[in-house]
Amino acid sequence: MKLTRALKKDLINRVIQQTPHADQLAPEELKGIIAMVITRHYAANALSFNERRQLITDLFNSMSGLDILQGLVDDESITEIMVNGPQSVYYEKEGKLYHSDLQFEDTDHLTSVISRYFGRANRLINEQNPIRDMRLTDGSRIHAVLPPVAPDGPVMTIRKFTGISPSLNALVANNTLSPAAAKWLEHKVKARSNIFVSGGTGTGKTTFLNALSAFIPASERVVTIEDSCELKLSTLDNLVRLEAKMPGPDDQGAVSLTDLIRSSLRLRPDRIIVGEVRGNETYDMIQAMQTGHPGSMCTGHGNNPEEMLERLCLLLLTASSLPWEACRRLVASALNTMVHLTRLRDGQRVVERILTINSYSEGKFILSDHFVHDGNRLNPVREVHAHA
Repeated sequence: MKLTRALKKDLINRVIQQTPHADQLAPEELKGIIAMVITRHYAANALSFNERRQLITDLFNSMSGLDILQGLVDDESITEIMVNGPQSVYYEKEGKLYHSDLQFEDTDHLTSVISRYFGRANRLINEQNPIRDMRLTDGSRIHAVLPPVAPDGPVMTIRKFTGISPSLNALVANNTLSPAAAKWLEHKVKARSNIFVSGGTGTGKTTFLNALSAFIPASERVVTIEDSCELKLSTLDNLVRLEAKMPGPDDQGAVSLTDLIRSSLRLRPDRIIVGEVRGNETYDMIQAMQTGHPGSMCTGHGNNPEEMLERLCLLLLTASSLPWEACRRLVASALNTMVHLTRLRDGQRVVERILTINSYSEGKFILSDHFVHDGNRLNPVREVHAHA
């Protein structure tokens, strides 16, 4: 049975009249009240058992979930959901994008779902504040944009947190990298090499950082710094997790990554792990790597290692008054090892290159490749001779 918006709104209002604090109820309690309202509204034989069950689920998802998207959210094999407008929903499964048959009734329907969901978390999103981020309790992230910034209608992406933190052994089994490369990286982590993981969106940078962290000795104190807490360093006891804070409804109270990195230096960390640098926090992260915190790790968006290094230098330049050459030398001295990830056409995520930054001389970074992807999915990484 397909609910019209008017009927759905009417039934939801009846539930709210029955229990004004429906949003505070446990899921089973809310479903029970919804079932009671449906029983009162429909004659005993008006709905089959399956129609009744589906109606309860639809109303529950509308009141406490993401409406028609809730089925995709609950599917553990789906890692990302992309809404390009009321009639266009895509999702990522096993690294590949698929078009969904799901459709919102109209722009107002999609807008109300987004506004209501953000509103329940006390995050205002409207024409005056059309761009919002939110992290769910399970670690998933939601980003939404409303008109007029999105002229073709509201858009939203949901990057789900799967709860899975694979080890390097699991990534080896998945052909993400070779056993030799995994062993080489294990040695680098234990030797307290400063490691930077680069790659495009959705290439698995955070997952890889999680896997590398398993080799940090349990005796060390680690501080993690992220926009949204995604790192799950379950092997570490002496762990401090810091998360940036977005502005409140009054646009006050923001806490940036820069603030957190500076704070972390006073927390006596052996290593600092930053989820991603993309702004002024780059300067503080590079400084931390150079001032008594070897073995620190970080990620960033880049097409390849060379471009990533250039981007880091540019970020450093904009965050400080240092000359260009000084920025490049600072980056070269702070970073020791780089791992670059990519996603193949079939959706497989692989390590494309592993290299070391030896020095900076005559306007160039002196790099040594240690592992390079050879294009063969069954044997994705091969060892090569180091070169400048």
